[in-house]
Amino acid sequence: MNFLTFFLQAAEGAAAAPQQKGGGLSFILMLVLIFVVMWLFMIRPQQKKQKEMNKFRDNLKKGDKVVTVGGIYGTVSEVKGSRVALDIDKNVTITVDKASLVKDYSDAQQNA
Repeated sequence: MNFLTFFLQAAEGAAAAPQQKGGGLSFILMLVLIFVVMWLFMIRPQQKKQKEMNKFRDNLKKGDKVVTVGGIYGTVSEVKGSRVALDIDKNVTITVDKASLVKDYSDAQQNA
C-alpha cells in the first residue's frame, strides 16, 4: 500500500463522516481555557519576578552585598547609571552592568 492510496482512503472516510454541530464553539472555549491556564501558571509569575528584579536593581545603594550572574560575591561601592562598581576583595574592584546582579545576600547572612 503506498501513500497515495492511504490518503485517498482517509479522504473518503472524512467525506463520509457526519458533520458535528457546535464543535467550533467547544474548540474555541478549549483554546481560551488553555491560554488562561498558561497565563496564570507561566506568564504572570514570570512578570512578577521580573518586576521584583527591576525594583531590586533600581534600589541598589552603596554597601549592599550582592551576587552576579557569574557567581561573584561583592559589596556595592558605587552606582553610576547602568554600571555598578563591586568590591570583591581588598583593593579589588570590578565594574559590572546592573543587569548582571541577581540577588542581595546581606539579608541571608543576617538571618543565618
